[in-house]
Amino acid sequence: MFKEFREFAVRGNVVDMAVGIIIGAAFGKIVASLVNDIVMPFVGTLMGGLNFNDLAIQFRDANIQYGKFIQSCVDFVIVAWVIFLAVKVFNRLRHEEPAAPPTPPRQEQLLEEIRDLLKKR
Repeated sequence: MFKEFREFAVRGNVVDMAVGIIIGAAFGKIVASLVNDIVMPFVGTLMGGLNFNDLAIQFRDANIQYGKFIQSCVDFVIVAWVIFLAVKVFNRLRHEEPAAPPTPPRQEQLLEEIRDLLKKR
């Protein structure tokens, strides 16, 4: 059982997936910082000094912070856009032109020439 687990754990796809998850988590932090520290303050300034972190509605005992939800939506859109572009570039790089058919052996070429000459008669 341990041997099977080890083979599963070190299989290429599992390692690649783990690396992707780790990089994705780090990328998520970068995007969150971009949105929270650059994009949203800029948008807030354009909207007359609005701070999205302060946007909330008090409903009885609940404090509904819809400003943070807006920031999360902006995070999602940026992450989705970057992933879309990355997949598009990856697919373009991976897409290979079909290989030209190999040239037939010399014997076949000679037979085709003979056939074509016989057709002309």
